[in-house]
Amino acid sequence: MNNFFLGQRSEFYVTAETPCPYLEGKREKKIFTFLGGDQAPIINATLSKRGFRRSQNIAYLPACDGCSACRAVRVVADGFGEDRFKRTIRRNRDLKRVMRPAKVTTEQFSVLRGYLDHRHEGGGMAEMTVLDYQQMVEQTPVDTFILEYRDEGGRLIACALSDRLEDGLSMVYSFFEPEEEKRSLGTFMIADHVRFARELGLPYVYLGYWVKGSPKMDYKAKFQPLEVLSREGWVPLQA
Repeated sequence: MNNFFLGQRSEFYVTAETPCPYLEGKREKKIFTFLGGDQAPIINATLSKRGFRRSQNIAYLPACDGCSACRAVRVVADGFGEDRFKRTIRRNRDLKRVMRPAKVTTEQFSVLRGYLDHRHEGGGMAEMTVLDYQQMVEQTPVDTFILEYRDEGGRLIACALSDRLEDGLSMVYSFFEPEEEKRSLGTFMIADHVRFARELGLPYVYLGYWVKGSPKMDYKAKFQPLEVLSREGWVPLQA
């Protein structure tokens, strides 16, 4: 199938079915298109508002037969309930946020490798090489950056790969030192992205898909106020 964005034809494709990584016994397939050219940032922003996610130079959307459990969500920066996370924020007050270009470093990959070995052994990303990581980070046609989080001694503790859209930040992938698990760094990085969005004057932080009942994805419902994409547009999530 095809469509037009700003006078540019975009071809859309459908993947074959594979096992769903979020709900046991389910099968998933996706609609996707390739991003490229001068209009890629605008097309990606437009598709993000319609529930698509970016991976390298591809924008994709779940299109599973008989299932609509994956629902795009975004945090509303104004009114974000930061008090709910004050312990996590206080626990990480020693960390310094550093914005970096979308370029790979060996230090980042070392943290990622430890994270994958500890948290995702046997998962789809378990065998990721430094070349795979480089492609994930650097193969981007849009405004992408890495937020590094370092302790007072300058040691890299966590990273978040994110895109800047016209109306917000879109978190693509985050990871952290497994030995620092007690810091609740996944939660902290989302809360800090909301802070960063406010600093930039952006209204939203896109978190990808919320899947009710999935331990991997259900946690996103705690970041309120949260909007979910529905047939009527973006509406408050009633979890």
